[in-house]
Amino acid sequence: MSSIALARAYQQSFEAHPHGTLAIAGGALTALGDVVAQMSQQIIVSGDSDRRERPAYDLTRTIRFFLFGAGMSPLIGRWNKFLELKFPLRSQGGKVSFKALSKRVAADQLVMAPIGLAIFFSSMGIMEGRDSSHIRTKFKDLYKPALLANWKVWPSAQFINFRFMPLPYRVPFQQTCGVFWTLYLSLLNSAEAQKQDKEDALRRTLDRS
Repeated sequence: MSSIALARAYQQSFEAHPHGTLAIAGGALTALGDVVAQMSQQIIVSGDSDRRERPAYDLTRTIRFFLFGAGMSPLIGRWNKFLELKFPLRSQGGKVSFKALSKRVAADQLVMAPIGLAIFFSSMGIMEGRDSSHIRTKFKDLYKPALLANWKVWPSAQFINFRFMPLPYRVPFQQTCGVFWTLYLSLLNSAEAQKQDKEDALRRTLDRS
């Protein structure tokens, strides 16, 4: 299928079922980020001189990322619509207002970015079966570094997104750019999960001794 035909099919689906279309597209692209992350981890381990055992592909982990993306994307779609109405870019003369564009990006990064990361870490903790203590530890270890990294990467991407992309395509554009961001979050979350599992195993060993 050509890119034009794919874009037309997406547009028709969005017009008929906007939230469902965003959920499926966002879930698929978020899952893709985790697939890339897991493949990267396997390649790194394969080239490790310590000859660690190559980790098996974790399909359940990818499903968790799909579910997160599917649930988050319609919310982002509503948020983008709110920003469209709250900060219109074009005046009656048709010129793009850089001030309004800057307000959109600032609102997105100061409001939605912190909320999105909070939802990510909490939902991943819940889907992984972690208790509240483990989820709080995850927040303590990962939330601030991830938010600071977000502010280094996403403002420029969102400037392009809000300036040039039509409203129906903003979430897919964001999720496409976000494949590598999801890769980062997946590796970050996976490292924290492994750390907590090792600490729990050590604690159980000490309790039995």
